[in-house]
Amino acid sequence: MNRRNFLQSSCQLCLLGFIGAATTSILDGCVAASSIYKTNVKNNEISVPLNLLNGQKVQIISAPETDFDIAVRTEPNGTYKAFLLSCTHHENPLNVVGNGFLCPLHGSQFDFEGNVRKGPASLPLTQYKTHVANGNLFITITA
Repeated sequence: MNRRNFLQSSCQLCLLGFIGAATTSILDGCVAASSIYKTNVKNNEISVPLNLLNGQKVQIISAPETDFDIAVRTEPNGTYKAFLLSCTHHENPLNVVGNGFLCPLHGSQFDFEGNVRKGPASLPLTQYKTHVANGNLFITITA
């Protein structure tokens, strides 16, 4: 093998290794969100079975009556927080990532407490009140 072919082959292998490593690190940062739980809003509330939330870092809830999905997170103390997955900068749907929520439109980032970690958003996420009764988590949807 001549020097030129050797260098070309070596560069291709390095590039493939870099792409593989970069892809792996990007995917490691993503939360393997469970399937989206589809339900409806009834009397300004969404009901979610508690067993659906067991072992989930974040559960995504979808209801046709809401413009955006809702993320439910189990807190370490056993309570629940529910956030509207709408960027407060430009009302764009948010994606769940390893350390919070990301707006793919302008790059705003929010932590799992709904606080802004990176702008251009300056306001925290809309948080809904929650309560537990009869084996269900109830999320109160407000206008």
